[in-house]
Amino acid sequence: MKISNEQLALVNGRIKALLYADNFYGKKLKAASISEVNSADEFETLPFSEKADLRDAYPLGLMTAPEEEIVRIHSSSGTTGKPVIIPYTAKDVDDWAIMFKRCYEIAGITNKDRIQITPGYGLWTAGIGFQNGAEKLGAMVIPMGPGNTEKQLQMMQDMESTVLCSTSSYALLLSEEIEKRQLKDKIRLKKGVIGSERWSDKMRDTISNSLGISLYDIYGLTEIYGPGIGISCDENKGMHYFDDYLYIEIIDPKTLKPVPDGEMGEIVITTLVKEGAPLIRYRTHDLSRIIPGECPCGCKYPRLDTIMGRTDDMMKIKGVNVFPSQIEEILQKFDEVSSEYQIRISHLDGKDTMRIYVETNGTVDFMDLSKRIAEKVKSAIGFTPLVKVVEEGVLPRSEKKTKRVIDERYD
Repeated sequence: MKISNEQLALVNGRIKALLYADNFYGKKLKAASISEVNSADEFETLPFSEKADLRDAYPLGLMTAPEEEIVRIHSSSGTTGKPVIIPYTAKDVDDWAIMFKRCYEIAGITNKDRIQITPGYGLWTAGIGFQNGAEKLGAMVIPMGPGNTEKQLQMMQDMESTVLCSTSSYALLLSEEIEKRQLKDKIRLKKGVIGSERWSDKMRDTISNSLGISLYDIYGLTEIYGPGIGISCDENKGMHYFDDYLYIEIIDPKTLKPVPDGEMGEIVITTLVKEGAPLIRYRTHDLSRIIPGECPCGCKYPRLDTIMGRTDDMMKIKGVNVFPSQIEEILQKFDEVSSEYQIRISHLDGKDTMRIYVETNGTVDFMDLSKRIAEKVKSAIGFTPLVKVVEEGVLPRSEKKTKRVIDERYD
């Protein structure tokens, strides 16, 4: 999907603002002698921006609007290196709320819904993003924030919440607690808006069937407003994103060249109207594809496919490149195992080992299941892992994101 003339005009407005601010990206543009782009081909010569650039700009090197127009900052949730600080103008905050309102509407959520928000508030964009969009919609917000499952369930019953906003990990934990406490008849949930981490079809089915609700994938990242720049619809055929605010291209992460619509690659995002910290050709490292054609739901916004992983997810074990998504795809084919798994990589006696922990109920032969999973994994990646089968509920649950890959080689 080539950039349109209308989008090019908006990009040139952001280029002008960046050059005037003389911030980190403005300096990149000056060094490349770029003051505007007049075609899709010229646009594709613009330099990329990366998270490392954003960290180097700490604390306010990304700020493009005058400081007196900045009303808020947010920070990425990364745990390594310098944080990324993103400044927002009042218009940025409102634009984000408009996009999030659209997300709720695509999911069939209205101002008659009661929306329980469990992601975190503060420097992270999640909680406040869900809230701003819900308030723009005119729905009743129940701003719980993370954790305190006892209180979450009590408020869910007392307030008769109809929409749950959460990570998939916490939605799973809540669904298990509701089942354990036999609360399903007292819960009024109809829909779940789920984001922040990739989740499998098996996990989706578990949550949806347990709670009896429809689930929607929400997409976003702190550097690009936050969650709410795209969402799946009832057709569940990709996530609609808002091309009047964002231009999205998919590139080959090796050649860095755009790939045709329908081909898998890395998502690169350009913000078209962002004032506080506009980003041009920002490499997200998320892997997906643009889905060609119109969605059967009738929504005219273009679509991204489900996020398939990240270019930096790759693990090198015994000299073999392995992606967690490869393991997940294999595990999904075993009806006996739950959606939860954990991969642990160690270095013992001079060699790498990979252990895969999976859950099942007590009605199957653990040894036989372990052997069958190990054989399937070996046929896919070329070496045999150690597979440990445990009872359902043994693997850790999370109120935020579940850490599924633990590399102990560097501890």
